[in-house]
Amino acid sequence: MPDVRRGMCWIPGGTFRMGSDVHYPEEAPAHRVTVDGFWIDEAPVTNRRFRDFVRATGYRTVAESPPDPKDYPGAQPDMLYAGSLAFSPPRQPGDMRDWTRWWTFVRGANWRHPYGPGSSIKGLDDHPVVHVALRDVEAYAAWAGKGLPTEAEWEFAARGGLDGAEYAWGDVFSPAGRLMANTWQGDFPHLNTAPRTYKRTTPVGSFPPNGYGLFDMIGNVWEWTSDWYGSAHPADALKACCVPRNPHGGRAEDSFDPRNPQVRIPCKVVKGGSHLCAPNYCRRYRPAARHAQPVDTSMSHVGFRCVLRERNRS
Repeated sequence: MPDVRRGMCWIPGGTFRMGSDVHYPEEAPAHRVTVDGFWIDEAPVTNRRFRDFVRATGYRTVAESPPDPKDYPGAQPDMLYAGSLAFSPPRQPGDMRDWTRWWTFVRGANWRHPYGPGSSIKGLDDHPVVHVALRDVEAYAAWAGKGLPTEAEWEFAARGGLDGAEYAWGDVFSPAGRLMANTWQGDFPHLNTAPRTYKRTTPVGSFPPNGYGLFDMIGNVWEWTSDWYGSAHPADALKACCVPRNPHGGRAEDSFDPRNPQVRIPCKVVKGGSHLCAPNYCRRYRPAARHAQPVDTSMSHVGFRCVLRERNRS
């Protein structure tokens, strides 16, 4: 029987400072957290590995399946088609608050066709799989005999033993001018000065691993966690009486987007930033950074990796 831990790294666990008080408000408050040891995939799940899963199970992703009208009351029938959100840079600078300038729900976009029917993943076997919604990543994890990391597990692993450091590799974004992750170079969203091969996803392992031997914990693609999203870390995180052990985040009913009260779709936490994170927009290429991802939504810059929890390595 194949070893389910193949391609995974053992994270010994410990206590660390989770979150940040100096960046985005949802990252606060910084607080101490303890996690037990666990195994985690050394890199995001790739197109090759996801294709193995699909071939073995016949699974169809959310993006490949037309939405059920019952789940979207009031939606126009002609808008309920299979597809996913894909990034397309505008030609000129403009209102940075209007994300619809660079995100489009593309009919036929899915993990096999990242930018619509005319695109493919030929030659991208070692790139992270994208356009996967929560149901998809949970199905893969169950098939692989694994699970999704909690936010605390993910952040502890991303820090690579550097407790409190700004980035997964230290406190300098580009030490000695060296790129450490696949992030946006130039002015987002219209000007990317990176080499052509870096303008979208890159093969996993293209950048140096962190202190735990993990690749692409920062940049390339956002990664799903199992925690429900909240606008900040729990208030009781600052209690001096105890350090939370293996926390699991908030409640689904508290994860709805308050800016769209009519939309009752819960959100999970995604971590790590992506190739679209830039100094002038979404500086979330840090272990403490976090973002809300609706459970039914797949995108061209969101992927995942899995964990296996054990009390020890035996």
